[in-house]
Amino acid sequence: MAEVLIYTSRWCFFCTRAKQLLDSKGLSYTEVSVDGEPGLRANMAAKAGRTSVPQIWIGDQHVGGCDDLFALERTSALDALLN
Repeated sequence: MAEVLIYTSRWCFFCTRAKQLLDSKGLSYTEVSVDGEPGLRANMAAKAGRTSVPQIWIGDQHVGGCDDLFALERTSALDALLN
């Protein structure tokens, strides 16, 4: 199973939704909270090209945000990425 990395903020509704989807699939993931951590957010933005959270990686592939994760799930592409 591919490693999942998700950058989040505790006040972010979309972060909560993305984690709920990952949890519902029984996946473990590494969560990095960028709350009060401008260096972590800058690192995330440099890697993702986006400053919004969540930002999600599966293995070495940047998936994007919550909507992107749900789009992958709707087309069954998420399971393919995870395996």
